Amino acid sequence: MEDALLAWFAENGRDLPWRRTRDPYAVLVSEVMLQQTQVDRVVPRYVAWLDRWPTVDALAAAARADVIREWQGLGYYRRAVNLHEAARRIATAGWPSDLTELPGVGRYTADAVACFALGAHVLPIDTNVRRVRERSRGNFGARSAAALMDLGATVCLARVPRCALCPLADGCPSRGNRYEPVRKQTALRGSFRERRARVLRLVADSTRPLSELDRAAVGALERDGLVEVAGERVSLPV
Repeated sequence: MEDALLAWFAENGRDLPWRRTRDPYAVLVSEVMLQQTQVDRVVPRYVAWLDRWPTVDALAAAARADVIREWQGLGYYRRAVNLHEAARRIATAGWPSDLTELPGVGRYTADAVACFALGAHVLPIDTNVRRVRERSRGNFGARSAAALMDLGATVCLARVPRCALCPLADGCPSRGNRYEPVRKQTALRGSFRERRARVLRLVADSTRPLSELDRAAVGALERDGLVEVAGERVSLPV
């Protein structure tokens, strides 16, 4: 089954820029950006990010305000703060043996960096990988990681799998099944998340008086390290 998957991937795998490098910093950037953001949106932002900060030391030396501004449009800005802080820790102390010690790096992200950049024999389990494994009941190793991700993203879809195109279909016990829709993400419009994003956009443009801003949103952004409040002025952190 794994050989069939890899043969399919050789012909149909997505050409993504982070697959052309073994630099752990570049892979970490891609994995953090891909958290809750679609691949098509990430690709140009990833390229621009590495053009601006090509190394972990370059990012570590950057101003926090510049990092937050560069992240605009990707959402969930706390990821940018975590990535920046991780770069500062790596620049100071090197890469930890346990990557989950870095801010914002959970088990999946740590395994992805280990697999794709460090050559570790570990299979990172994201939503797509988990879905393919559970449906096919196949036994796949680390060499199949990218192939499983692509198969789950383009063929073994969450609701209506494209079984006629699947290289695992002949031996798959789930062939032909259809699935209930997953719970949709809470709508952004009118949410507190939208209020936070609006305030952050304003402050990213220029320092603002606190009296002009949503105080609850400012408080949440300050707790996340995304803004600083000095007296009655709100600005991005240095």
